[in-house]
Amino acid sequence: MTEQLNNPLHGLTLKTIVTELVERLGWQELARRVNINCFKSDPSIKSSLTFLRRTPWARTEVEALYIELITGPWGKPKL
Repeated sequence: MTEQLNNPLHGLTLKTIVTELVERLGWQELARRVNINCFKSDPSIKSSLTFLRRTPWARTEVEALYIELITGPWGKPKL
């Protein structure tokens, strides 16, 4: 198994990423930053995960937002 020391998402599930973003930003701010309907219309973790797992470009945007925030004011993610 190859170690991914330079990958800030290594070991994090998509559910963890979305849950932390919602806790920190809220659905409204998350929808403003990543313009997708699953964050705007009746949002839930489950529906968001379903959409993000089927839509690579949206998942990439959410992961990029998470990386941007953990390298900025949030600091390192909790292990």
